[in-house]
Amino acid sequence: MFSAHEFKFKPATPDVWPDLETLFSGLPACAMCWCMYWRKTRSEWWGHSAENKQAMRVLVESGTVPGILAYAGRQPVAWCSVAPRSEFPGLDRSPTLKRIDDEPVWSITCFAIAREYRRRGLTSLLAQEAIAFAQRSGAQIVEAYPLINEPKKYRTIGEAFLGFATTFERLGFKQASHRSRVRNIMRLYVSSKRQERR
Repeated sequence: MFSAHEFKFKPATPDVWPDLETLFSGLPACAMCWCMYWRKTRSEWWGHSAENKQAMRVLVESGTVPGILAYAGRQPVAWCSVAPRSEFPGLDRSPTLKRIDDEPVWSITCFAIAREYRRRGLTSLLAQEAIAFAQRSGAQIVEAYPLINEPKKYRTIGEAFLGFATTFERLGFKQASHRSRVRNIMRLYVSSKRQERR
């Protein structure tokens, strides 16, 4: 399994856009989506890879940080999308993942990992970095939307782009909704005041 010291992690700021472009261009699903799945309507998103890429570039260059990049040496090898939930309107269009309350939360919505770095713990390391970034940015609650079932039951990496529940359970997340047998909302309370109220 990988350890954190084997990687460097950077927020997706304008100076690292070329690295994000390199990573996504090398992953077929990412080269279509550009992590716009939860940010756009399905009709705006589906089949519009060039527009999705441009939307992500505009987002990054605006100064908004939409996620975290992981590097092995100088090579970008993985990505995790994290931002305030309000930036992902598609979540509220999902019967399974729509809001459970009015709490201001941050959301971890996507992982993209180069093939040779998969299944060795990098998802967990990325999630930890995403949580730390959200907390530094003022988050008190972080949500994730992983698959409940084990990875071996899924045929393609695309089915697992939100991660697996076991990964988030190890990081302290608890299931916060029970709408589906496949995917639900999980939460981590990162503010001591929030934890005291639970």
